[in-house]
Amino acid sequence: MVLHDARRNRATRLHKFHLHKRILSAFGPGLIAGASDDDPSGIGTYSQAGAQFGFGMCWTMLFSYPLMVAIQETSARLGRTTGHGIAGTIRAHYPGWLLYSVVALLFVANTINIGADLSAMGDAVQQLIGGPRALYVVLLAAICAGLEIFVAYGRYAPFLKWMTLSLFAYFVTLMVIKLDWLELARGVFVPSFSSDSEFWTTVVAVLGTTISPYLFFWQAAQECEDIRADPQRQALRKAPRQGASAIDRIRADTYIGMAVSNLVALAIMATAAATLYAEGMHEIRTSAEAAAALKPLAGDFAFALFALGIVGTGMLAIPVLAGSTAYALAEARKWPIGLAKQPQHARAFYGTIAIATMGGVLLNFLPVDPIRALFLSAVVNGIVAAPVMAIIMLMATRRRIMGRFVIGRGLQMFGWTATVVMATASAGMVLAAVL
Repeated sequence: MVLHDARRNRATRLHKFHLHKRILSAFGPGLIAGASDDDPSGIGTYSQAGAQFGFGMCWTMLFSYPLMVAIQETSARLGRTTGHGIAGTIRAHYPGWLLYSVVALLFVANTINIGADLSAMGDAVQQLIGGPRALYVVLLAAICAGLEIFVAYGRYAPFLKWMTLSLFAYFVTLMVIKLDWLELARGVFVPSFSSDSEFWTTVVAVLGTTISPYLFFWQAAQECEDIRADPQRQALRKAPRQGASAIDRIRADTYIGMAVSNLVALAIMATAAATLYAEGMHEIRTSAEAAAALKPLAGDFAFALFALGIVGTGMLAIPVLAGSTAYALAEARKWPIGLAKQPQHARAFYGTIAIATMGGVLLNFLPVDPIRALFLSAVVNGIVAAPVMAIIMLMATRRRIMGRFVIGRGLQMFGWTATVVMATASAGMVLAAVL
């Protein structure tokens, strides 16, 4: 009887292990892309929106969700179908000047973003335990780059997935503060607008943070990475029989990943609105400032959760930012590519990851305001996103690129709507500033 029970318990543990493994493998590029969207710089942008406009900016999260899903799913399907990332597909079908313009803008925006993320993470660690902020910036950068470069992809990808759990800190924070749920619901479901240039700049920054070019490149590249890592997977143009299951997985992965992203962003915005805005603190420049401001208003527990979330999300986002830069540049230059490769077999690819991360570190030691640069980077992302999205949509609807897997009318409608919205929001910001 004892032996029988032991065998049954072992079988139960094995079943649970394989179940967890299947669940973890079902969600990947979409979940990681969505979670990395709530990076420390994004937290700063969402906190500023909540502090400056209260619940009046919350509707942007509901509005952006289907648009974000559409462009991310399209990017993923582009990678899974062609076996190439976005930069590689642009290189094969469009002129070089367009390719290198996109890659250059991505490199600059991502490096600034990395610098701002490291700055916020260093501030958060200093607030939690004291000590030298500069040392924390260097150490955190070294850890992020070192894991991405030297840890095998098979072990590193699950690490990124588990890091998404750090986002739940913001749901817990929302639960421990005093919140007017009716006001939150009104802010989500009843859009409010203003002709003020600050309003439109913030809208573009929020949309630029939510719908960011680096996410397009990362999710498409990771679909290609999974093809290289799994011998049974092939590009859908070569193995059309894998199409139905692959597209279903991509759709579920993207829907859930983007939902997590926007719910976390909403929680951050609502936390800032219920505490900072309510107390008249309308000028929050960084996520670390938001965490510090929470301490006297919501207590040590809310402060610690918020600060720990900054560090956790940064550990997820910095590899995605540096990695998306490396994928884009490596495809543009036809370098050996992929996190599954050993560093000695893809020196330029991993070198780009190191350079982008080091560039972010250097920004923290130069006489520039990385936080102001961050907000401008979010605005630049919002402006740059529209033409990049247009290119992605054109490629995803071309049969000579996608074969039988061109995206359907529903995805086309939401994808092009997202593109027009990003272009309109950017134009609105420029007009408001001029007028």
